[in-house]
Amino acid sequence: MKLTGTWEFRHRDINALSGGQRQRAWIALTLAQDSKVLLLDEPTTFLDLTHQLEILKLLKKLNQEFKKTIVLVIHDLNQAARFADDLICLKSGEILYRGQVRDVFTSEMLKDVFQIDAEIILDPRSNRPAFLSYDQVEKA
Repeated sequence: MKLTGTWEFRHRDINALSGGQRQRAWIALTLAQDSKVLLLDEPTTFLDLTHQLEILKLLKKLNQEFKKTIVLVIHDLNQAARFADDLICLKSGEILYRGQVRDVFTSEMLKDVFQIDAEIILDPRSNRPAFLSYDQVEKA
C-alpha cells in the first residue's frame, strides 16, 4: 500500500475512493498477492491526465524496480508509446503489428490499424515516438 500511495486510505471503503485512488488500490491488491504479471484493461480510463500519468509512472516503476511484467490494454497511443517497451496492435481480433515501440509505432501502422493520417515525431523529453494526427484515411 505504501508503494502505491494508498496507505492513507487503508481504512476507507474502496467505493469511497476517487478513480485514481481506486486504480492504485487495485494495483496494491495484486502486489499483496505477489503477482509476477499484472493484466490491466484500460487502467487510465475516466482519469484526468494527472492521474493517468500517476498510474502509468507507477506501473513503469513496478516493471523496472520490482521486475513485474505488465500487460496493459490502452487506447491512448501516445501514452502507450511513451511507457511501453513492446506494443501489440490488434484490429478485429487479429495481431497486425508486434514488437518494440520504435519498430511498431509508425505512420503505416496508424493508417493500417486506425485509418489515421499521422506524422510520427520524437518526443523531445522522452526521445520516444509520438504522433500528430491530421485526418482520417478513406477506406479503399
